[in-house]
Amino acid sequence: MNAPLPLDPDQARARLADLTVVDVRTPGEYASGHVPGAFNVPLDRLDLALPALREAAGRGGGLLVVCQSGGRSSTACARLAAAGVIAYDLDGGTSGWAARGHGLERPAGVRAKPVWAMDRQVRLVAGALVLLGLALGLLVHPAFQLLSAGIAGGLVFSALTDTCGMALLLGRLPYNRGRGSAGAGGLDATLARLRQGAGA
Repeated sequence: MNAPLPLDPDQARARLADLTVVDVRTPGEYASGHVPGAFNVPLDRLDLALPALREAAGRGGGLLVVCQSGGRSSTACARLAAAGVIAYDLDGGTSGWAARGHGLERPAGVRAKPVWAMDRQVRLVAGALVLLGLALGLLVHPAFQLLSAGIAGGLVFSALTDTCGMALLLGRLPYNRGRGSAGAGGLDATLARLRQGAGA
């Protein structure tokens, strides 16, 4: 797979009018603040969106793929490249964008309710499960330590394959699905707007 084409936040902002911005975070993360004009297509729904993304990439300056810090957008860019769709990866993601002083948008009618970034949620849940396994192993039965070993193995597998099953599961929780454009029933509307070239 080809390496993603990086754009720093200042370069991306200068080209924002020509780029189709695709935010691959969960709808809850997206609703808490996103790059202006971004379409929300969560990473786990990327394959469903490929035809619309291919059409959007053919118009204007191409696709700019965004996540919270750059990990998921890099994965998305690699998957898009493998499907023949060229996309730029926003260096530092939404965090880098905001750190440069560029404004974030929120969907109309959605209160700004902060949602932790997915990598932070995964670290919290994984750490809590490891501690739980160790505590139960010491206090109840040593077999509970297998829970900690299973989580450790899952983290190693996640790093080797650049996938995260725990993130996929957490992304399905109600607070992560939010009322952003790709929330329940919203992905179809997002894809229709992508095909038409309309703003998010």
